[in-house]
Amino acid sequence: MKKVISSLGDKLEQQVIVFYKHLHQYPELSFEEKETAAYVTDILKNAGIPFKDHIGGYGILARIEGKNPESRIIGLRADMDALPIHEETELPYKSCREGIMHACGHDAHTACLLGCALLLNQLRHQFEGTVLLIFQPGEEKHPGGARLMLQDGIFDTYRPELIIGQHVNIGIPCGALAMGEGCIMASADEFHIVIHGKGGHGAMPHKLNDTVLAAAQTVVSLQQLISRRCNPFTPAVISIGKFIADGATNIIPEHVYLSGTLRCMDENERKNLQRLIYETVHFTADCYGCRCDIDIKDGYPAVTNHPVITRKAQAYAQEFLGTEAILPIEKRMTAEDFGFFSAIIPSTFYRLGVRSEATRKFGDQHTPTFGIDERALKTGVETLAYLAVRFLEDR
Repeated sequence: MKKVISSLGDKLEQQVIVFYKHLHQYPELSFEEKETAAYVTDILKNAGIPFKDHIGGYGILARIEGKNPESRIIGLRADMDALPIHEETELPYKSCREGIMHACGHDAHTACLLGCALLLNQLRHQFEGTVLLIFQPGEEKHPGGARLMLQDGIFDTYRPELIIGQHVNIGIPCGALAMGEGCIMASADEFHIVIHGKGGHGAMPHKLNDTVLAAAQTVVSLQQLISRRCNPFTPAVISIGKFIADGATNIIPEHVYLSGTLRCMDENERKNLQRLIYETVHFTADCYGCRCDIDIKDGYPAVTNHPVITRKAQAYAQEFLGTEAILPIEKRMTAEDFGFFSAIIPSTFYRLGVRSEATRKFGDQHTPTFGIDERALKTGVETLAYLAVRFLEDR
């Protein structure tokens, strides 16, 4: 099967690169992936692959049915949305949409899953079970396309026993993967705070409530939650990214606006910190004679790789790519809405290397100059297909 998949991957490589270049050239923002979804469904239709679309927005669930299709069901997932970034590469297929770019690699994810669909469709008489292909919208934006697809009943008819997710990474060499079990990415909640008080002349602080000072102390107090109220062996981050005090050199404004993010690797710590943030903001505002409003958005759960599924995936990947090509995964406080899937279905999420000498001219992900080595697409397609077949064989 390894040789068969590699051979089919060779034949499909140029077609997958065409998919990738088209998707890169025509990016769409989160929950606006109308043309991207139409492009995906056209390819599925032409290949005779059944699907259901408009799930949780522009989400698509396709399926490849082998022999005895109900014997086992597994899922493969790719996200489709781009970022509000103006592309600054010199690629001939650079984004033609002003201010929108596939700067995270979701175009590669979608192209790889499309290639995997075509490959598995040619193999469907050689394996038993069903492979679900999840093309997901809105990974980059709250509330998360994975959440909306689940709310829309994506698995009401076909429920996978496990789900595999793949994400490109510019820090990993082309041809290699990074894999690992347990919690590998943090949960992500955003919060928005407004400090209200009596504004006035900065020269007469005794006649007003200093909303700016209250807001500044709020920032400090929130950082002390991490340093003094959290278990130091449980990673957590609170960061304030927005602080708007729209007064003047001599005017204290009546309202100050703060926004930030909470990242956790433990669900109990996440709930505890949500509560502590709420209490701390209110108590701090009250100490300065102010009042506050706080809205904590329920964000993405942590991405947790099932130990057994992940160990098997590592073994299968080593069979296919070689032991030296499978690297340990770096745990990160960044987030991914794949966590909604891993929270309810045993899953594994790994990183696909896209770095080479050819990519030295490119920048990091989420920057205007991000790019990949297109040879990584073949690795991505074949790895997804091989993992799918090996898991279906596993009884």
